[in-house]
Amino acid sequence: MNVHDAPQNNEVRKLSMDELERKTPELFRSSEKFPLVLVLDNVRSMMNTGSVFRTADAFLLEGILLCGLTATPPHREIHKTALGATESVAWTYFEKTTDAIQQLKDKGYTVVAMEQTTESLNLLTFSPAAGAKYAIVFGNEVKGVQDEVLAMCDLCLEIPQFGTKHSLNISVTAGMVVWDFFSKTPPTKK
Repeated sequence: MNVHDAPQNNEVRKLSMDELERKTPELFRSSEKFPLVLVLDNVRSMMNTGSVFRTADAFLLEGILLCGLTATPPHREIHKTALGATESVAWTYFEKTTDAIQQLKDKGYTVVAMEQTTESLNLLTFSPAAGAKYAIVFGNEVKGVQDEVLAMCDLCLEIPQFGTKHSLNISVTAGMVVWDFFSKTPPTKK
């Protein structure tokens, strides 16, 4: 559709909640999930954690692993941005992120760190392997992914940036990366 085919402003209206046909938390939990797990490695902001829950809900992800000092639900600060997604998205807490990574590897996940390293691949040119299960690790807002966690990852990806800053907020990064994986993964045949 080009701009000339777009409806006129007087024809545009927001969809109602009924028209959106959103899943209930119960239906969400029983639905087939997109094969992606998010790992939060010592994420300090509960609002970032809540935003990641909301993104995981939006794309029907398998779940989230909350590690180290990352706060867990229920918590008022997480709820502010999760808007109920903590009721639909499966999550598990691990005291040590390395234990979470080892469990994922034992279950056949390819573990990806979102981190700027000497070996990072550009997210724009990366293509997820068909049929593979992925887990993506997002690090602390200041220190990034822990070195011992980075050493366990199968690969590192980074989002190209062109301004004066060297990083994006974790909730923004998670949204961009999840959408990228989702859009590059062909639907499974049933």
